[in-house]
Amino acid sequence: MSNTYSISELSAEFDVTTRSIRFYEDQGLLHPSRRGQTRVYSSQDRVRLKLILRGKRLGFSLAETKELFDLWDETLHGSEKQLHLLLKTINRKRAELEQQLKDIAMLQLELDNAEARCLDAMKELEDKKQTTVD
Repeated sequence: MSNTYSISELSAEFDVTTRSIRFYEDQGLLHPSRRGQTRVYSSQDRVRLKLILRGKRLGFSLAETKELFDLWDETLHGSEKQLHLLLKTINRKRAELEQQLKDIAMLQLELDNAEARCLDAMKELEDKKQTTVD
């Protein structure tokens, strides 16, 4: 018998709201069975939730995650097609992060320059105050 989980157990384990888990279900990412009105999540749903959350941290959209799940579901153990898609997605995410790093570095330089100009202007004002007081 495989392990099953309630929505509240998964919510507590992964520190996400039950609403988020239901949203992932609505998006076709999770497929719990039902016992009356109660959702019953399988070990596979638990793994998928873990992958969804990891993907989010890595910057994957839910659509990208769903595409990877769908490709995985086409075979028992994934496929060359899935691996190529994953590598392509990883390379694109890496390029996006590299660009963000460059943008952040540029913004930091601009902030440093603006701060230096402000400090210089404040010093000039203080110097003027000193010469008028003297």
